[in-house]
Amino acid sequence: MYDSYYYDDFDAAFGSLFLIIMLICLVLSIASYVINSLIYYKASKINGFSDLAYIAWIPIINVYSFFLLTAKGEDNATVRAATKKNVLIYVGLILVSFIPFLGIIASLGLIGFTLYFTYRLFYRWTGETGKAVLYIILSFITFGLFFYIYGLMKMNKPFVA
Repeated sequence: MYDSYYYDDFDAAFGSLFLIIMLICLVLSIASYVINSLIYYKASKINGFSDLAYIAWIPIINVYSFFLLTAKGEDNATVRAATKKNVLIYVGLILVSFIPFLGIIASLGLIGFTLYFTYRLFYRWTGETGKAVLYIILSFITFGLFFYIYGLMKMNKPFVA
C-alpha cells in the first residue's frame, strides 16, 4: 500500500492563521520600535543631547538613548559616564541571562533594572514619585501602550526633574 502525505483543509487553515499571527506580530514589533525610537530621539534633542539623538534610531544601540535620558549627574561628563556604566550593566545582565540557573536570577535583575530606569524616565517627565510609580503600573497593565501614548505626548517637552 502507498502512504502519501497531504494537507487537508485543517492544515491549510492552521497554516494561514499562523502566518496571519506572525505578520501581525511583525507589524506590531516594527511599530513599537519606531515609536520608541521617535520618543527617545525627540526627548534627546529637547533635553540637551542633540549630538547623540540619532542613536535612538540604531537597533540594539538605542538602549544608550534610554539610559542617557535617565542618567543622574551634575554635568554632561558625569551623565555620560553614568550612562556608559548603566549600559554595561544592562549588557552584562543580558549576557549572564543565557547561563543556566544564573540566567533566571539575571533575567529578574534585568526586569528590575529596566523597570527602575523606566520609572526614572517617568519621574523626569512628571517630577513626582507617585505619578511615576502609577505610570509604571499603567504601562505594565496596558502592555506598554500607556508608555507609548504618554511618551508621544511628552517627547517634545523638557524634563521637569
